[in-house]
Amino acid sequence: QVRLVESGGGLVQAGGSLRLSCVGSGSISQIDTMAWYRQAPGKQRDLVAIITSGGITNYADSVKGRFTITSDNAEATVDLQMNNLKPADTAVYFCNAKSHYGVSLAWGQGTQVTVSS
Repeated sequence: QVRLVESGGGLVQAGGSLRLSCVGSGSISQIDTMAWYRQAPGKQRDLVAIITSGGITNYADSVKGRFTITSDNAEATVDLQMNNLKPADTAVYFCNAKSHYGVSLAWGQGTQVTVSS
């Protein structure tokens, strides 16, 4: 079983930066891909950024050029550096781990990010 714990959310003004971190524990050898999702009130949970064990990354169009995802496979950690934040980025951010076959292994508890205008 994989467990994930996020940290780093908070309140920031538009144009500011935040760094989210996620640490995995348990059966971390099962993890191939880690990702960040976000869910705004009344909306579905959407993919923000994803990174494979080989370092391949992909981003939602809305965050390209502003967010950077990095990971440490050995430690099962994944970070999300968020720059030039906008009010539209306000959401609860969730860390996710996936197996080699793309199966979701675990979700974190979520961390709130609030961007004021």
